Amino acid sequence: MKFVIVESPYAGDVEKNVRYARAAVRDCLLRGEAPFASHLLYTQEGILRDEVPEERTHGIDSGLELAKRADATVVYTDLGESRGMKYGIVAAMAANRPIEYRTLPDFK
Repeated sequence: MKFVIVESPYAGDVEKNVRYARAAVRDCLLRGEAPFASHLLYTQEGILRDEVPEERTHGIDSGLELAKRADATVVYTDLGESRGMKYGIVAAMAANRPIEYRTLPDFK
């Protein structure tokens, strides 16, 4: 099973972006992959507060540490690329980790 890092937007329309990220994780699972979406885990109530810069940095750094063990980064693009996504893409390129761009045509 391939371990993949999921990149999708979080900031902005958080409710819509969380629904989209969940759909992206589901898509990965249905492809037989083991996905990880740090922005879905670390932003949950009681873990880290995305609006607090120091805590946001902790979440990003933790996600990047786990990404070192990933087989690939998958980028879901229907809602555009956020700053955080671009950061993850640059990190994947620097690590020579394969990057795959995907869409979810049925997402509403």
